[in-house]
Amino acid sequence: MRIRIKTKWSKEEREVSVEDSVGVLAFNAWKIGMQVLLEIENENFQTDTQMQRIAIMEEVMALMIHSLDRMVYHTVDDDDRAHLITMYAKKIADHIQDNARDFDGPGDYRSPFITKLNERMADYAETSWNDEKIEPNFNMSRLFAGHIAETLGPRDRKWVMDYIQQVLTPDFMTLYKKAIRSIGLIETDPDEELSNLSKHHMLKS
Repeated sequence: MRIRIKTKWSKEEREVSVEDSVGVLAFNAWKIGMQVLLEIENENFQTDTQMQRIAIMEEVMALMIHSLDRMVYHTVDDDDRAHLITMYAKKIADHIQDNARDFDGPGDYRSPFITKLNERMADYAETSWNDEKIEPNFNMSRLFAGHIAETLGPRDRKWVMDYIQQVLTPDFMTLYKKAIRSIGLIETDPDEELSNLSKHHMLKS
């Protein structure tokens, strides 16, 4: 399958394979996720083990995958969208597998992530999405914050919810949308780009 993408990888518009685009997006999503994890730890929320950090990354990746599905819902037909999201999920699962194996030794970490992802996709499907702002609505971001809270130590579960929902999620979604726009899967919003220039974002790309 080939989706026509107006890529910014070169000065000239060209058609690139969805495989290339998904690979780049998965790499950038992982980098953004690592920044999210760093911000959580910089706020001194309790992360005690490497596998706990992987669990946080799994939650961030699950929201990103579902968000991409919402973003392209009106512009990509159902079959192509299903293929796109499946391929993207597999690329992210490869990152999970490689990193978890480095931390916890040989094993299958990909399958448990896919199981968790399917659960999250079903959960998030019951929440709402803001098509105008291209971001999760309150109930989706709150659900995500709850999943992150569950991965942390009990000391922080009460306090992390508001931080994740009100501060961290809007910041990393801004970076994520920028990554998706850079490969042409969603259109650039000139007004938003100008607005972002005047804001100080906690997360840097």
